[in-house]
Amino acid sequence: MENKKQLIAKKPDVEYGRYSYADYLTWQFDEVVELIKGKIFKKAAAAPKRIHQRISGELFLQIGNFLKSQKCQVYSAPFDVRFPKKSKEDSQIFDVVQPDICVICDLDKLDDRGCLGAPDLIVEILSPSNNETELRYKFDLYESQGVKEYWIVSPENQTFTINTLIDKRYVTSRMMTSGDVVESAVIKGFSLDLKAFFEGVD
Repeated sequence: MENKKQLIAKKPDVEYGRYSYADYLTWQFDEVVELIKGKIFKKAAAAPKRIHQRISGELFLQIGNFLKSQKCQVYSAPFDVRFPKKSKEDSQIFDVVQPDICVICDLDKLDDRGCLGAPDLIVEILSPSNNETELRYKFDLYESQGVKEYWIVSPENQTFTINTLIDKRYVTSRMMTSGDVVESAVIKGFSLDLKAFFEGVD
């Protein structure tokens, strides 16, 4: 098995000049690795901050409890989401991410390796190591791939932003914080009181 330095240095696919999901499956990194347009993005090797994990865990529980006995399913990282374009072949998939939380309502998209296609809802919780990736590259990726709703949560600022797909473009909410109530267009009937939520994860 190639070591980590060899993996990064290996020659990309000659035709596309980028890495694919087939390459991704051969790698063994200590840190989380994602692909966006065939480019490698590595998150920090250290574990996320405690508050990141508290927010992720509590939000996952609340969404999961709400979805009990419903068709949609919720998953948390590590969980691969692959975005195929022209082909579903591993060697032709160049976008693979591990969202903090995702909700999938079309269960035909699920397989043993994760989700093949756009989840209905994706939640990304910001951290110092991933803010640029979330705010720039993933916004464009999720919009272009048809993720219906994309939440961005900032633990440090205790804010929520919701991007809702309308006519193939994201419409971004105002920045919500304590005193606001988050409501989802995808998970009908779900709401989140941000004052109570953030007080509960301190």
